[in-house]
Amino acid sequence: MKLRSPMPELTGATEWLNGQMTREDLIGDKPTLIHFWSVSCHLCKEAMPQVNEFRDNYKDKLNVIAVHMPRSEDDLNLDSIKKTANEHDITQPIFVDSEHKLTDAFENQYVPAYYVFDAEGNLRHFQAGGSGMKMLEKRVNRVLGEMEK
Repeated sequence: MKLRSPMPELTGATEWLNGQMTREDLIGDKPTLIHFWSVSCHLCKEAMPQVNEFRDNYKDKLNVIAVHMPRSEDDLNLDSIKKTANEHDITQPIFVDSEHKLTDAFENQYVPAYYVFDAEGNLRHFQAGGSGMKMLEKRVNRVLGEMEK
């Protein structure tokens, strides 16, 4: 997915946990962070406290959506997804992408992966991997700063 691309429609979920969102819910109001994770991804679990910190610290300024992207048959177990989400305090809406429909729409190949969209729904930043949370925070703050102008 190229920078400045519009956010894809949030369709094709096999299930939503913690509430359901549409693209329309996320556009026009405030920027959005969409993060891809998987129950079998150790780096995802390590990064989750920082993602949750974003969610909590920016709750009035930033939408946060989780996308569960399975990497193996074992990752398709909904009970396992719910249990991991609970253990790691993932309270934001979770798009369960067992058929990789949203993963394909994003052209995403990585977990963890982070996509920052501005309030108009255009991609402003992408990064993958467990490190670089400071860079992610800078990019989120830059997009938030543009809103305040």
